[in-house]
Amino acid sequence: MQDKIVMVTGSSRGMGRGIALRLADKTKGVVVHYKENRDAAMDVVREIERKGTLSGCFQADLTREDQAHALIGKAEDKFGRLDILINNFGPMVKKSWQSLEARDWEYMWQGNLGSAFYCIQAALPGMHERKWGRIINMGFSRVEQLAAFREIVPYAAAKAGLLILTRSIAASVACDGVTVNMVSPGLVKGGIMPEDLNIPAGRLGSFDDVADAVLFLVSDRAGYITGNNLIVAGGWKL
Repeated sequence: MQDKIVMVTGSSRGMGRGIALRLADKTKGVVVHYKENRDAAMDVVREIERKGTLSGCFQADLTREDQAHALIGKAEDKFGRLDILINNFGPMVKKSWQSLEARDWEYMWQGNLGSAFYCIQAALPGMHERKWGRIINMGFSRVEQLAAFREIVPYAAAKAGLLILTRSIAASVACDGVTVNMVSPGLVKGGIMPEDLNIPAGRLGSFDDVADAVLFLVSDRAGYITGNNLIVAGGWKL
């Protein structure tokens, strides 16, 4: 993957930052995306460049189709191509369903499902032309469980929709050499913690645990894996 260019959305901090830094060890260039904090994004860029990897950062509100498409275009203009897209941006509002407002639904839906759809739309033509591409959508460990999620209803619903989108696109583009998969983290250090911390593996996950799963799925070793949801949760809530 030494000639590949990757973009990680929402990579100025947290999970996205960890994934971006991990992929910087194996790729030619990493595009850092941020919504608000340019200083944090530039810190990630500098860390990537210290590894000897190309980097740059761009701002965009990915809940807006025009800005998402423009973001992909800017990355392709700067680096000449975009081979790997990691749709990590995905805000969460933790609020009882009775307290939800229309704007909560809109933000969760656009932030977690719309943003990925827009970015994929813009990135696929180049991948199709080169007959190679990797797309990873970030879910959450219980995305396939049709259960009650009383405090994250719109987030859970949007992520379930994202899994359907993942598999639908995967089935459509497999013949083009493009794979589309989901990586679904469980409880990770630094994230929101529920009351139930009974994890069979005996520890919280780390950004590296998730980043290593992403790294495998974007590699040539996973070229025959598409439409998959890889749960990285240490057995939590099985």
